[in-house]
Amino acid sequence: MTFDYVVMIGYLLGIVGVGWWGKRRAASKSDFLVAGRRLGPLMYTGTMAAVVLGGASTIGGVRLGYTHGISGAWMVFAIGLGLLALSVFFSARIARLKVYTVAEMLSLRYGDAASIISGLVMWIYTLMLVVTSTIAYATVFDVLFDVPRWAAVVIGGSIVVGYSAMGGMWSITLTDMVQFVVKSVGVLVLLLPIAVVKAGGFAEMKDRLPDDYFSFTSIGGETIFTFVLIYTFGMLIGQDIWQRIFTARTDKVASYGGTVAGVYCLVYALAGAFIGMAAKTLYPTLESADSAFATIVKNLLPTGIKGLVLAAALSAMMSTASGALIASATVANNDIWARVRALGGRAARGPADDHDEVRSNRVVIVVLGIVSIVIACLLDDVLAALTVAYNLLVGGLLVPILGGLLWRRGNLQGALAAMTAGGLTVIALMVAKGVLANEPIYYGLAVSLVAYLAVSLATRPTDAGILEQWRRRLAGQDTAHAEESAVAATAASAH
Repeated sequence: MTFDYVVMIGYLLGIVGVGWWGKRRAASKSDFLVAGRRLGPLMYTGTMAAVVLGGASTIGGVRLGYTHGISGAWMVFAIGLGLLALSVFFSARIARLKVYTVAEMLSLRYGDAASIISGLVMWIYTLMLVVTSTIAYATVFDVLFDVPRWAAVVIGGSIVVGYSAMGGMWSITLTDMVQFVVKSVGVLVLLLPIAVVKAGGFAEMKDRLPDDYFSFTSIGGETIFTFVLIYTFGMLIGQDIWQRIFTARTDKVASYGGTVAGVYCLVYALAGAFIGMAAKTLYPTLESADSAFATIVKNLLPTGIKGLVLAAALSAMMSTASGALIASATVANNDIWARVRALGGRAARGPADDHDEVRSNRVVIVVLGIVSIVIACLLDDVLAALTVAYNLLVGGLLVPILGGLLWRRGNLQGALAAMTAGGLTVIALMVAKGVLANEPIYYGLAVSLVAYLAVSLATRPTDAGILEQWRRRLAGQDTAHAEESAVAATAASAH
């Protein structure tokens, strides 16, 4: 195991070094939060793929493959479908808005009051994403290093918080590119073929596994439908995903790069399912399906390769954690804390300069990073925590966000009603039916849609001036002033 230790430690030190190098490029708020909106196709594609495929996609994808066979790919498959839909239909328009958060988009479309509830919901969602990825660190460190679970969470979490706070989105982008390469080599190039060969090939797996393991629908139609509702639609509206769209150099980069990343997700989904099936063939009586990934890595891979594959798994977790962390900090600082400061009189003295903006966002990243580490030490169910996050996001925000992009008649009152009714319905049903039940997202979305349509039609349309400004921003006609208005949006809206 000595060489595996060297590989892992070298990888972690390299990530910290890349993060430190990225610190030099984070001189302004735009640099720190959206990498200066300068990413080209290659970097955009790699970082987008890295942020959407995390611990749940890697460890959870193998777990579902172990339990359900090829149909276990549907969870990650749904993520890929969502990213494809976002990139083909919406990303170009989103990129042209030149904002920093989803709440700012809602303010532009409906008026300032729409950002209050949406900011809180989005902050809870992004924070829970950080927690789920942080929880997953323990599964890797436990295999390679004999350390307590809390220590594994603290070590991994501290590294992510460190490089995220140093250079913001530039550090995260650079480290994500490294993580994307390591993840692709470790999971797709090494672990997948080795696991299938050790299991005797697909013919041997077919002989030893139940027939339904090779059916793409054996996981159940209702489960597939729920995955699509939660993860496909969740990809359309998450702050962590939108913030990556904001980093694209042009709207064409956002559309093309996201499409390529979506296809990569589909391939990654199948890889996770096949690795899980190989684990089921070799180790059919594991106590917990959650240990399928760790077991196959620990028992099958040679020294050195084992360290690289574990580094790949860690890469998946770190890239999602860092992306969610900066998204959570951006929402907290720009949509919530800035509003509190404005109410306290800070806005009257004018907007902060770039140095102050970078420093305040850096402090929020550190604070939220510590909070997420503490929560991760207290929780242990990654998929349950992820389900809570996506239920709140989709049930509360999907309808008003897509409604704002697609339906001109939707207004502020309808958006607020949809957020409130959908969010409360999801929370009530998660309490009554259980976190993993399907009913919360089904009824939450239905109630949100009905509230949005009914209230929007029963009240006055959105002011023509707001709609005209919205139309111009979507068309990219206000690019000369878009960045300035994004910087000052929260302060200006407080008056």
